[in-house]
Amino acid sequence: RPAQFQLAAPLTVAFAPASPPRDLPGPLPFSETREQETRLNPLTSIVSRYEMLYRSTTAREEVALQAATPREADAALRLLQDAPLGALTVYVLPETSSLLPQGIDVYVGRHRSAVVRATPSLATLRARLQQVTRVMSFTAASVSAALSDRVPASQLGPDAGRHFKSSLGYEITFSLLNPDPKSHDVHWDIEDAIGRYVQPLLDKLSFMANFSVASQILYYAVLGVTPRFDKESSSFLLSAHSLPHVINPVEARLGSSAASLYPVLNFLLYVPERSHSPLYIQDKDGALVGTNAFHSPRWGGIMVYNVEGPAAPQASLPLRVDVDMVRVMEVFLAQLRLLFGISREVLPPEFLLESPGNEGLADWELDRLLWARTVENIATVSTTLTSLAQLLDKIGNIVIKDDVASEVYRAVEAVQSAMEELALGHLHSAFQASKEAVTSSERAFFDPSLLHLLYFPDDQKFAIYIPLFLPMAVPILLSLAKIVREARKRKKDPTKTD
Repeated sequence: RPAQFQLAAPLTVAFAPASPPRDLPGPLPFSETREQETRLNPLTSIVSRYEMLYRSTTAREEVALQAATPREADAALRLLQDAPLGALTVYVLPETSSLLPQGIDVYVGRHRSAVVRATPSLATLRARLQQVTRVMSFTAASVSAALSDRVPASQLGPDAGRHFKSSLGYEITFSLLNPDPKSHDVHWDIEDAIGRYVQPLLDKLSFMANFSVASQILYYAVLGVTPRFDKESSSFLLSAHSLPHVINPVEARLGSSAASLYPVLNFLLYVPERSHSPLYIQDKDGALVGTNAFHSPRWGGIMVYNVEGPAAPQASLPLRVDVDMVRVMEVFLAQLRLLFGISREVLPPEFLLESPGNEGLADWELDRLLWARTVENIATVSTTLTSLAQLLDKIGNIVIKDDVASEVYRAVEAVQSAMEELALGHLHSAFQASKEAVTSSERAFFDPSLLHLLYFPDDQKFAIYIPLFLPMAVPILLSLAKIVREARKRKKDPTKTD
């Protein structure tokens, strides 16, 4: 049956005085709907619908828009908004407004609002609003990346395979690798760094999934690839083609993730041994990577942290090294965003984008992630239940308990609810329903009462039961044969009666 994902997002356009275009179709306020369908494959399509309300700004909003800087205006407007997840508000300012810097026509804030410069016509404004929604809300590309299993590879962007699949939980491990503890006494304040830089991001994502964070220090753990010495720079180089071979030897020391229920994200800080210092990473073109780090899709990231230059003085060993956690966590946070699929569209030059700050994630970026994860959850439940139905059809004598059936019914109801809430633009309730559907479908699929029957084919049943029943069956069969013979004999030779 074709799957049509209907995604609706409420969009409010608030005009400041002297900013509405002259060709508005009527007096403010008025509404319009913009709809677009994207077909991913013959069985799946996405209908994007923006329900737009055009209105005038309120007196309090006008005061907020008179702030000295766009950031101050964004913070003041946030206090006036009660915008639900997935909703956007765009404030239109007169062309003469000094709030937006010269050459900037669109300012995207940290929350769920943007400020745009007025345009002479409604058609031009609509085009600008379309640019804003492409940046701040879901797009066909961001949703199709979530449905990568159903979409041809040619339609997917370069980031589609990088992020982890949607999960009910994630385990994040930060590891410090010190292969040369005799030379380097390395200290890192990882607990403070996690609390300051990572925890605010995880708190914001907390209703999306459960997170656990751990850290460890591994001594004598080497990369497993010998770097090449470069005479010109008197340094050692790791080329891009050798990076994939770095992970396997290191992973053997990290501790097994096989026992984990959830995907594990690994972040490694590697302090090169004295004999290979300084160590730099080269990209495919031979240029040095500025961050001296690289990430592996759906696995994690590694950063090389040099502590000694080419001509280090002969200081007493081991050298005490205090890691600059600000520099390290900037890299790891950027990698963490990539692994969660929090990527940004390429921005036109007239756009000004506010940094998300300590939280590491703007409100609208959270919404973009939730649109994609809701759709991905629905698709996952559909695949799980279809697989379960096909599996149970193959096992003729299986007994399905009532609690398994109720989990299946619950999953189907939750998926239907999630689809309905998506179509209504209720992102929060749609995502919660999709999470419940995933939980119920996995409980049904991995129910212990079904699991052991999957590995119990008919030939095993015969092998188990024949030794039990054959010894009893032999005398019973012989007795039956004797009874049949005697009955036949009586028919042939009936007894005489007086």
